[in-house]
Amino acid sequence: MKRILLLCVVILGVQNTFSQMYVSPNSYVFVNDQFVYVKEDVNLDNNGHVFLRNQSQLLQGRTGAGINQGLGNLSVFQEGTTNNFQYNFWCSPVGVPSAAAGNSNFGITRLFQPSGLTSSTAALLTSGFDGVAGPSLTISNRWIYTYTASNLYAQWNYIGAASSIAPGYGFTMKGTSGTDAFVAVAADGVQNNAGSAQRYDFRGKPNDGDISTFVSNAAGPSYDNTTLVGNPYPSSLNINLFLLENSGYTVNYGTGAYSYAGGEIIDGAALFWEHNKLNNSHNVGQYVGGYGVYVANGATAFSPGTYTAAPWHTYSNDGESFTAGGSGGNHYERMFKPVGQGFKVRGEVASGNVVMKNLYRAFVKEGAVNASQFERNANTANENGNWDEIPNVAGVDYTQFSRLPAPQFKLLTRINNLQMYETAVAFNNNATDGFDFALDAKSTFGEEAKTVYFKTASNDRKLVITTMPFDITKRIPIAFKTDVPATFDLKVGDIINFNLADNIFLFDGETGMYYDIKNNIHTMVLSAGDTGSRFEITFLDETLSNPTDVSTDFNVVQNNTQGQLTIFNTKNYDIKSITLYDVTGKLIINKANVGSNDSYSYPTSQYSEGVYIVKLTTVDNGEISKKIIISKK
Repeated sequence: MKRILLLCVVILGVQNTFSQMYVSPNSYVFVNDQFVYVKEDVNLDNNGHVFLRNQSQLLQGRTGAGINQGLGNLSVFQEGTTNNFQYNFWCSPVGVPSAAAGNSNFGITRLFQPSGLTSSTAALLTSGFDGVAGPSLTISNRWIYTYTASNLYAQWNYIGAASSIAPGYGFTMKGTSGTDAFVAVAADGVQNNAGSAQRYDFRGKPNDGDISTFVSNAAGPSYDNTTLVGNPYPSSLNINLFLLENSGYTVNYGTGAYSYAGGEIIDGAALFWEHNKLNNSHNVGQYVGGYGVYVANGATAFSPGTYTAAPWHTYSNDGESFTAGGSGGNHYERMFKPVGQGFKVRGEVASGNVVMKNLYRAFVKEGAVNASQFERNANTANENGNWDEIPNVAGVDYTQFSRLPAPQFKLLTRINNLQMYETAVAFNNNATDGFDFALDAKSTFGEEAKTVYFKTASNDRKLVITTMPFDITKRIPIAFKTDVPATFDLKVGDIINFNLADNIFLFDGETGMYYDIKNNIHTMVLSAGDTGSRFEITFLDETLSNPTDVSTDFNVVQNNTQGQLTIFNTKNYDIKSITLYDVTGKLIINKANVGSNDSYSYPTSQYSEGVYIVKLTTVDNGEISKKIIISKK
């Protein structure tokens, strides 16, 4: 890991004693726009401080339990994105200062209002309904809750102002009304509150080391017990590693490869609460919100996964039943979890613990381009190629890994011109056609009266994200359900890194018709009930071409001894295009208007070892897709 300790700091009273970093009483370390790496523990002696400013972060390399100590404080800023009526999910990076070694509990008395570059004023607390941005930051403790191993709204645990939130557990907190134009850090230019974006100063003993949180799901996959957890560190972390390793996968940190070994604790999906910004009521029956879902289904553990936006719902006063509440939520980049971000996970065991580790920590600044967003919706376009250097505890060279997500596309389903559901289809050779922990995601809206979902073979999990190996002849079952006759509009939304097929169709098994949903909206009026296996997503319209017959007329041969790909055109078809993709969907070879020769050859010795997809299209729209393996052994 390069730049292991590169600081723009003022250091007063730092000594080498029994700790790897010791800040003596009434001294401080100031960090601007950089990271600090500490191999072992941190001791912030009485009134000793570490100030992390302008997106600075603290990384620690200790394995096992954390042993930070001291009555001083680490100070780090984070902004919520809601007003006084709406929730964010949080997870504190600090706990109550303590001379005892180890992580400490957190309470909202550790939240402060920035008043200068290093100074802050303790937030005021109120039991009233509304928090206020200024002139004095006031937080309503009425809305501070945790949630552990349950699927019942009544099981939210009220915390209030108590310092009883254990490390690693998330909590809910509503934002503030009003504004506070004070800018504590001129370099970042962020106001304390420019309007529904309250900045908080978290001050306390920094969390470190292995942090366990309890999960359960005693009744199996249909029971849906969830626990509110989050990023417990004063740094970003790679959520892919957390999700994969806690859902039964072994990760190779050198190659980024991951393989399923069993022993899952969670199902591998992370659920993010989105509260509609138009909601302006404290009445649960008028809440408008929903859960977006993320899975770590990238080509490697160090590539972005898939996120589907939350559908908006309105909730009944008991918080249980809900109905359509308008169009859906936003797209966020979720791979690197910023400081303070909370999210839910679903248990897969009767009783167990998920573990956060220092090994997952990385120095990544917030922003869509870095695949790290708290809840800010900005430019989400991924650049081609690999990551820039990312300092991290595991020593991973991110520059060797693609920053492109798995090839995927989103489907948008609108019901009765009101509710919008986003689902996703992704392609990854690590996956199977069945359910895969951490690569597929069970729907958060699969049991609603009106819904859409991908079907699994056993149908015990209704999916919002389905991931599988790609095949041009693939047929993907999709089901629509309604309690009364309803109108369903379906179309392809975002197409992300997906060039494996030119067309995307909805096939209706009842009528035998194919509908182009890539370029058009398909509208259907469905009777009450579940359509079951009637509909499929396909890439070929078999009424126009028969790819199976075409594929028998071509031979695709990869000669690894000679480092050459050869395609034999046995019936001299007029070929419109020949393309070669790697497993991430990156275009390697692109030849257009090739002609009708009986064979074509392309050198492959310059390409990395791995699995590639050869795609060929004829002028009469025949298509084939073949997998090859390039090897230099």
